[in-house]
Amino acid sequence: MKKSTFLKAAFITAVIAATPFVAGAVDHSHHEASVADSGALVEEMKALDAVFREVVSAVALGDGHRVHQALESMHGKMEKTQEALHAGKVVLRKNAAKAAEFEKMDRQFHKSLEALGQASHKGDRKGMTMITKKLLDGCVACHEKFRP
Repeated sequence: MKKSTFLKAAFITAVIAATPFVAGAVDHSHHEASVADSGALVEEMKALDAVFREVVSAVALGDGHRVHQALESMHGKMEKTQEALHAGKVVLRKNAAKAAEFEKMDRQFHKSLEALGQASHKGDRKGMTMITKKLLDGCVACHEKFRP
């Protein structure tokens, strides 16, 4: 494995390990009601946490099959979150009035997940690395905008 690829993968792994992906993972006491009301979103974030851990490892090894397998668990998660959002069951901790922007970011994120799946089918290691970084950047941007 090239040193630069390894360093990129190590960086992504470090950021993932340091970033709380699950809503309420850090401080349950202040936001219990919003977490309870956002079950579909929390479910999606928990799934993403597990997926990212597997994807980073698989991308670092150039294992497209493992990337594809990890992504399989995300099927249907976006739709559940979208339904809950439209039903008013998702409570964003910050910038709650910008739910439409959240929805747009979520859709773009899932398009990138699909692109990662396509790159994994092709065995495109460079593409998988670039898309994984883009996805992680999307996680950070969304959390900065919608989580305290």
